[in-house]
Amino acid sequence: MMAMDARQAKGLAIFSDPTNINYVSDDLFTIKSQGGMGTYQVDYDGTKWKCNCPDFIKRETDCKHIYAIKFYLQVNRKEDQVKYSQNWTAYNKAQIDEGEIFDNLLRELVMVVPEPTQHMGRPRLSLQEQIFCSVKKVYSQLSSRRASSLYRQAKEKECLSHTPHFNAVSKLLNKETVTPTLYNLIRLSAKPLTSLENDFGIDSSGFRTTSFGSFCVEKHKTKKQNIWLKAHISSGARTNIIADVKITDGNVNDTTQFKPLVIGTDEFFEIFEISADKAYSSKSNHEAVENVGGKAFIPFKSNVTGKARGSSTWAKAFHFFQMFREEFDEHYHKRSNVESTFGAIKKKFGETLKSKNRVAQENELLCKLLAYNITVLIHEMYENGITPSFQLNN
Repeated sequence: MMAMDARQAKGLAIFSDPTNINYVSDDLFTIKSQGGMGTYQVDYDGTKWKCNCPDFIKRETDCKHIYAIKFYLQVNRKEDQVKYSQNWTAYNKAQIDEGEIFDNLLRELVMVVPEPTQHMGRPRLSLQEQIFCSVKKVYSQLSSRRASSLYRQAKEKECLSHTPHFNAVSKLLNKETVTPTLYNLIRLSAKPLTSLENDFGIDSSGFRTTSFGSFCVEKHKTKKQNIWLKAHISSGARTNIIADVKITDGNVNDTTQFKPLVIGTDEFFEIFEISADKAYSSKSNHEAVENVGGKAFIPFKSNVTGKARGSSTWAKAFHFFQMFREEFDEHYHKRSNVESTFGAIKKKFGETLKSKNRVAQENELLCKLLAYNITVLIHEMYENGITPSFQLNN
């Protein structure tokens, strides 16, 4: 056997930890970054494997992440691709019709947004239509000017009353007042799947901005580094719908966002299980799930003794984890679906945010997640025959 080079050896090390590699689709995997925040995407373009890590971009030959996937495929006896059960008829139909249905669902969703009263001046583009255009632009991944043609098409389909100026989207994304509305729309866009989802996974992933931090450059004389935002999400284990989301700066601790996500998910869904990795392991997080009638499946850190200190929920969870590990792992495995959710979002809509300031970056990311949820609804219309309705009294 030929000796491994350095990248192959690093790829084998990545593969050796099963939590590093996540299957997304037949030709896409995500791999946790070994040196920092976020994940890398490894995908097969029909001729060869590619990765979006700096090493592959520079050399355009197999990096350690690609080697990790090749080891994964060899062990699983899959030379070219991984095949999972899939209703291909429904999937193909949803993909073909997605562009047509997207506008109609988005228009129906934004109609629940209350319009602010205008007392004077020329009639402005309604808030509903501003949000429609913003989500449509992010969905298309086109520039503001190039997206103008999409607005004209939407007007022809009567989804818009008139075609807005191309700067309308940029103006909206820069408004702090629209941020709570986008959060509410994401939760509301998941509501039609309440009959399908009871188990959820919670995790976070980074999205790169085009802004650069200066602290490390000035203090440690390092190269410029992009500023990241974190999306913390609660994702359905069956459909991968985003039930709730919190956007924070990249250095915010994950566990602080767990309880708010549980509460947000509970708004429309009946929670049976919530799984998360050991970074979320705390008494308060276990109790937050129990308080909404669910059960948390979160691994315990190696230094935990299981002392309850007044928390019977913590004690029961610890003993279940110790005594019934195989059963625990069967439930905990559902957490991998949240990584699939992030992989699908980044493959379809990219992981880079184009906006220049913090408010616009958060709003752009929320539009990205909202667009993703609508594509999930379209798939479930064909897969499970749902009829989306966003009315709060339904």
